[in-house]
Amino acid sequence: MTLQDIRTETIAANNLHFEVDMCGEGEKLALFLHGFPESKYSWRMQMPVLAKLGYTAWAPDLRGYGRSSRPLGIESYKIDHLMDDVAGLIDAARAKGITGPITLIMHDWGGIIGWSFALRKLRPLEKIIVLNIPHPTLFVRGLRKFAQFKRSWYTMFFQIPWLPEKLLGANHAEGIGKAFTNMAIDKSRFPESVIKVYRDNAALPGALTAMINYYRAVFRFGRPPEWDNPPLIEVPTLMIWGTEDTALGKELTYGTETLVPDLTLRYLDGVSHWVQQEAPETVNAMIECWLTGQKVPEAGYQGRLIHDADMKIS
Repeated sequence: MTLQDIRTETIAANNLHFEVDMCGEGEKLALFLHGFPESKYSWRMQMPVLAKLGYTAWAPDLRGYGRSSRPLGIESYKIDHLMDDVAGLIDAARAKGITGPITLIMHDWGGIIGWSFALRKLRPLEKIIVLNIPHPTLFVRGLRKFAQFKRSWYTMFFQIPWLPEKLLGANHAEGIGKAFTNMAIDKSRFPESVIKVYRDNAALPGALTAMINYYRAVFRFGRPPEWDNPPLIEVPTLMIWGTEDTALGKELTYGTETLVPDLTLRYLDGVSHWVQQEAPETVNAMIECWLTGQKVPEAGYQGRLIHDADMKIS
């Protein structure tokens, strides 16, 4: 499977329409949830790996992004609605005959949604793969400390009406492009052709307001009760974390094992928040090993794999 095997369909779910990239024809479902200010395109290098392993991979543009439905108003972006979107997409996959176990793969805001979905147990999950987004309970705790509060300053800025959209959207969403290039360690992974995809999506009418409304809705309507009183997540979970994340500190991962007992955690030193795009070879190898029951390799600086002699990574 290669990038050329990715196809795009429009899927009706939760009374909305989602533009979904798809790869593979397997019975199992791998559902990818992207972050801010990304899109389904951010998973382009992982989808063929899951397809090769027997999954049908779906990567939707979440509500408000790209050419998916863009409902108006802050209330439309409450976390409960976002979780219902995930449930609706799973139900739509079931209706298409993808009836096997579900693996949820998530990053950044997609991880906030995915963690919450798993905590609420809206649909059965077989496995979870999470990249650079902490368990929400640990994130809330971390915000009480100055170091993380300072990193999250932009979430406060996003509460201002219209101004964030105006600044980020200027010059065909130049600020969105800089979010990638300024944060990335290996900037060669973000050539102009890649940045253009994200800038074009953000420049669509109403897109930036919808994207920022995710943050506004959390502040206005509050967080799910499961964040404060979390049940254990018993689903086997792989967490991959780029340690040069300027938005989320590595310390937010500490204690995850007490909330997710079946946890495999790997750090990628010298890799930024955009971990699956900046170190795709290492991320893909870790995912493949974990899903196939092999020992998950460790990584050296800038995500270079440290191989065991008996490790087989295709």
